[in-house]
Amino acid sequence: MLQPVAHALVQAREEVPEYVADVGGAALWARPAGRASVGFHLQHLAGVLDRLLTYARGEALSDAQLAALDSEGEPRPALTTGALVAAFEDAVDRALAQIRATDPATLLDARAVGRDRIPSTALGLLVHAAEHTQRHVGQLLVTAAVVTTPPA
Repeated sequence: MLQPVAHALVQAREEVPEYVADVGGAALWARPAGRASVGFHLQHLAGVLDRLLTYARGEALSDAQLAALDSEGEPRPALTTGALVAAFEDAVDRALAQIRATDPATLLDARAVGRDRIPSTALGLLVHAAEHTQRHVGQLLVTAAVVTTPPA
């Protein structure tokens, strides 16, 4: 039942390092046309997976998760592209482990999302984690190309 979710996450895990291989230094936090930086996308990819998988387990976010959410995208020169990619890869590995351990009988169990407790299901959250990841990988690809391509 969850194989498409796993496939999307594995594909993202394989593509992200390739897309950002040439992004470093100031380019990591550059915001072309005022859009999100490569650094933001890398932080958000890992963070949103962590948060959505937490909700899929039926848990509330921790103080640490909320603090990480609040700081996503803030330029942090001490963070390297490699460290951000590694954090994303770790998040995907944890997500895949959770997917493998998910009892299919629980997929339609009700789940609440966020402070407003928006209704969802475990399955809905896992599918959303995959599609949200794919969306940001696409945005990351374009932003990485823009910040690493010399002006014509």
